Amino acid sequence: MDPTLLTLGALALAGAAATVSGCAEDLESDVGSQSNPNSQVQLGPQMGNIHRYFNKAISGEPVSYGLYVAVAGAVAWALMNGGYNPILGLIVGSGVGAITHGAYSLSAYLGRIVGQSKNFNQPVYMDVISTHMGPIMGHGFIAIFTMLLAAYLATLALGNPFPLPLVALIFGITVGAIGSSTGDVHYGAEREYQKYAFGGGIPVANQGDIDIKAETGIRNGLDSSYFCSRLGGPLTGLCFGLIIFLDGWRTVTGNIIGDLMGADLVMKAIIAIILGTLLVIGAAIINRKVEVYARNKYGPYK
Repeated sequence: MDPTLLTLGALALAGAAATVSGCAEDLESDVGSQSNPNSQVQLGPQMGNIHRYFNKAISGEPVSYGLYVAVAGAVAWALMNGGYNPILGLIVGSGVGAITHGAYSLSAYLGRIVGQSKNFNQPVYMDVISTHMGPIMGHGFIAIFTMLLAAYLATLALGNPFPLPLVALIFGITVGAIGSSTGDVHYGAEREYQKYAFGGGIPVANQGDIDIKAETGIRNGLDSSYFCSRLGGPLTGLCFGLIIFLDGWRTVTGNIIGDLMGADLVMKAIIAIILGTLLVIGAAIINRKVEVYARNKYGPYK
């Protein structure tokens, strides 16, 4: 089979895996209330809002997912170099990463909530732990495995020269940053503040005044993931998947154009850089046009 077709197939698979990974990562952070919205959950008891959110303030998502995926990548890389099947290495590595994730999540929740119980009367709900840890580790395993698969394809078929653990670390940091900037807005600025008018942002006076009542009963992290699975999670996955796919596409396309021109490796790299620059410029123009259209269409917030 044509090596170019194999490379394009690996690139498409890596992009699809990254899309699933980004979606799972964002929904997991919604269940556990990590990153940007976490500060609002943290302020809830101080504002008199006793809640049932799972409050896992481990760190920012880029740092935590960089750790989980790097751990998984290191375990998988060691198993592969020990002669084990790559698929087995990816699965075992992802399992170790998910266990690491679960350990940090549980200790972070207990430490944060116990710290708030003395002064702000926020209790530790054991049923919140039992019902939320499964989805947190389950979504985390899916995110870690698909990220690790994309990183493995990058090193195996897409010409990435760095070792698997390092590529996994970079992918983990990237998806965490995208989850914080893209998906968490849907949770932290909308779901937690549905009792306020849509589009008004979060004034300082309202910070910590989060919703604690759901459509039926008391709201928890699982409700947040159901809500965010409509927009926040898919948008995060789409963003990460496009980054992985388009970055690989410019390299593959640069190599194809370079082969047609008879160019050397340096010229192929230059062609790939030019293609990447054109993609960035095109994305900036599209973003600007969408923003201007939205402002002209809906006007300022009243």
